[in-house]
Amino acid sequence: MAHSRPSVPLSSAQEDTSGPQHRIGADWLRTSGGEKRGYIDPLRLRELWFHTGTACNLRCPDCFEHSAPGDQRLEPLLFDEAKCFIDEAVALGIEQFSFTGGEPFVARDLVRILDYALEFRPCLVLTNGTSPLRTRLDQVRPLRDKPNALSFRVSLDYSDPDRHDAGRGDGMFDLALDSLVKLRQAGFRVSVARRHEDDEDPNAITDAYRALLSAKGLPVDTPIVAFPDLERTGSPEITENCMTTYHSPESCGRFMCAFSRMVVKQGGCMRVYACTLVDDNPHYDLGSSLAATARTRVRLEHPRCFACFATGASCSEL
Repeated sequence: MAHSRPSVPLSSAQEDTSGPQHRIGADWLRTSGGEKRGYIDPLRLRELWFHTGTACNLRCPDCFEHSAPGDQRLEPLLFDEAKCFIDEAVALGIEQFSFTGGEPFVARDLVRILDYALEFRPCLVLTNGTSPLRTRLDQVRPLRDKPNALSFRVSLDYSDPDRHDAGRGDGMFDLALDSLVKLRQAGFRVSVARRHEDDEDPNAITDAYRALLSAKGLPVDTPIVAFPDLERTGSPEITENCMTTYHSPESCGRFMCAFSRMVVKQGGCMRVYACTLVDDNPHYDLGSSLAATARTRVRLEHPRCFACFATGASCSEL
């Protein structure tokens, strides 16, 4: 049986009836073949993610969140809504706040939220680095003087501008790369998000990015975070036996659902989800507060869980 060590013991009653298990039934607990489904038990909460909403200025055909201009599947995050969770997270000893979208800078209250959160903990913002960020750079620059550091991860899907722009639009590569430069010049830490391909030569790709970044005066050790194809269908189901065979308690502790949660706004309600990549599945709605999720076992049911299982993929930089 398992996996990452829980911070508190889980009784069999809690395993079967707490959180989503109570609402979902046997398919949450067992695979389609009847085997016990793999799971991750919670460790100490270290990182809280906020989804700022699925509205984006771009409409990318391969977007993980299927975001688009005006999209309201997940609604924009407002300051008062975020503040409640920031305060709760600080009381629980959180180490970092992170923000994703959509495009976070489309959210009206983002800069105000960051201004508040940075009083307590470091923050990371994932952005496409295009017009929403650029129009608010003058609001962002003063945040470098906050008590905690603000970092940005900018999407450069490929080191080839034509491949990047094929998905994001003409000129978006150059704009995003220039945003990386401007953020770095303003004193912020930056990193890059890229796409991972099954047949790639990772060393060659890293060298290509390093050359690209170095030519723009960016540090050669700028972190580059690779994301696998998260839209792939037909992934194997993950059983308890899979976890004990291929993972250890230590490696299970690196799954994001072991140490992070994500807050989303949907249908006017603020909800806590198990991780950043499962907000399309209500099975992963764990409750309305962070404290309520502390003892919730997370089953590896979502197809995207296989990317974490097989490749060690993670949105976190902790």
